[in-house]
Amino acid sequence: MIRKRDTRIPRRPLLWLAAALLFVLPPLFDGLAFWVPTLLLSAIATKFWMEPRGYRLRFLPLKLALVVAAVVAIFISYGAIKGIEPGVSLIIVLMSLKIFEAHTAREFHFMVMLGWVLCLCGFFLAQDLAIAVCIMIAFTLLTTALVQFYRGLAAGRIWPPLRGALVLLGQGMPLIVLLFLLFPRVTAGFRLLLTPNLTSASGFSDRLSPGSVESLAGSTAVAFRAEFPDDNLPPRAALYWRGLVMTHGDGMEWRFRETPSSTSQELRGGTTIRQWVTIEPHGALWMFALDRPVTASPGAILMPGNYLSSGQPIMKQRRYEVRSSLEMARQDLQPSERESLLEVPASISPRARELAQSWRATDPDPHAIVGRALDFFQTQRFRYSLSPGEYKRNDLEEFLFRRRIGFCEHYAASFATLMRLAGVPARVVVGYLGGEFNEMGHFYLVRQSDTHAWCEVWLPDTGWTRVDPTSVVAPERVNFGFESFLERNASAGEMSPGFTRTFARQPFFAKIRVTWQTLNYAWDSRVLGFDAEAQEALTNEIGLPDLKPVSLLFLSAIIAAGFVLVLAIWMQFRARAQPDPIRSLYARFCAKAARLGAPRDPAEGPVHFAQRAAEFLPEESGRIAMISNSYVALRYGREIDVSTLRQLAHEVHLFGSGRRANPRSHRGR
Repeated sequence: MIRKRDTRIPRRPLLWLAAALLFVLPPLFDGLAFWVPTLLLSAIATKFWMEPRGYRLRFLPLKLALVVAAVVAIFISYGAIKGIEPGVSLIIVLMSLKIFEAHTAREFHFMVMLGWVLCLCGFFLAQDLAIAVCIMIAFTLLTTALVQFYRGLAAGRIWPPLRGALVLLGQGMPLIVLLFLLFPRVTAGFRLLLTPNLTSASGFSDRLSPGSVESLAGSTAVAFRAEFPDDNLPPRAALYWRGLVMTHGDGMEWRFRETPSSTSQELRGGTTIRQWVTIEPHGALWMFALDRPVTASPGAILMPGNYLSSGQPIMKQRRYEVRSSLEMARQDLQPSERESLLEVPASISPRARELAQSWRATDPDPHAIVGRALDFFQTQRFRYSLSPGEYKRNDLEEFLFRRRIGFCEHYAASFATLMRLAGVPARVVVGYLGGEFNEMGHFYLVRQSDTHAWCEVWLPDTGWTRVDPTSVVAPERVNFGFESFLERNASAGEMSPGFTRTFARQPFFAKIRVTWQTLNYAWDSRVLGFDAEAQEALTNEIGLPDLKPVSLLFLSAIIAAGFVLVLAIWMQFRARAQPDPIRSLYARFCAKAARLGAPRDPAEGPVHFAQRAAEFLPEESGRIAMISNSYVALRYGREIDVSTLRQLAHEVHLFGSGRRANPRSHRGR
């Protein structure tokens, strides 16, 4: 089954290969069944136990049985054999078996090439910056393993093979950058959609119920990043990111309902704010923009209610441009629209109805009704809390008159219901509020914890107007952001800030975090987001406008060929400028032998020439043998031994001087 073998893979290249495979593991653990990368890790560890003992897996029936068992396990884990995850899992299983049986140079080469394939597979599974760094390190270490294997550099020396690999990769880097910038793109950028990665699908939905937004309060997952290319940053109090408009109310629960009406408001005439938004995948259609968007990017629709909707589910990271305006023109409501926007369920309690009707009886003006409602929330000791307890759909009276504690969804839903009871058309908007501004990268990073809900009411003179009842209950949440709200409450002793949050806010680590966020955003927007539009802008900027894809392809090929030619000429010139010391010493020896009457034929090998020269110069036969043996060992051996090189130089220097060679200097060689 497992038997002794007669050859071994050198330990140092095997160590480089193992280190490379360790850096391939992070995306595998994140995207595959847990047992798959664990198998690869176990194979690496077991190989280092087997190799010194000379063991390997040789029994063919056992290999076939293991492959069949792995295929069955893959089918059980994923429910199918076809697909990116099952395919990558099968490659990893084959790699693990190859590690167990490998013992020849050919098999080592195969493992290195399979390691490069795993690097590509890791990029298929995840494309964020951290994974990209791991994959680039793995690629470098695999190249180092090959350099170590071929050059046979002395064990214990880490830098020479690593330097050789870095030189090789550095020589190819300009070509990589060239092809990245100029190789024609049809539409998409560098992002690959091979497996869903719904990093932001953690609770935001088209239904607002008690606890739905509250459940996201502790999530640090990134929802999107927003950049203002014209540097016209809105005030913090205006950072409402519009996502979805909900018009069907049922007390404390609101739902999205598509309407055929066209109640979108138009731009009043002021300036617009341009944004570049990079949204994380969530598997739904909603898109986000500063309240309120007035234009839609390609592939998106500006829906009634002034919110954006994607034409296709957002299954991968997407970057789009949108314009928003803080001032919107008034538009009249159609009677049917007004009627639907005043609907309330029959289950609303009489006490809640009486409260809303009392506001209307005092003054039927919608402005006055809104003001009295805000006064009610401000003066009746309502509290804003991350853990208000459980509410049900019909617990409006419980929230308004007894417990009076809630999160933003409780206040938005109850306020909109009260407005409808008072005869004011209202709806609920769900999106995000605030975000963390990155001073280094000049963009806002909006997390899932910034999810927010607010209300919009229809006023006769202004149309749809944003009213956020949370602003009167917890103004610091609106004015300073969610993180500042948590910090202020923690300093007041109302809640624990958490060790991780406190640790991350330390100045040194905060700077590291901001730098990493900036690099991550640059990777997402400048590298993964480098699509056909960005490529066209680049070619226009460098003076190559209106280039077709075929022209770009030919241009890339010509420049690449020119670069390879220049590199080849430079390497040839460098090789001539820096002669090989071994060849130089042997050429010096041949020149001395020629002067002594034993010239070397150009086609004559070093061993044959040494035999002939020793016969012609018997008094120098010992030194000639030493020189020949040293030259062959240095020229054709796997390792360049410094002591042997010094001995060669010494013997060549003494050759022809009449001094006898010291036989002890080569004893044992």
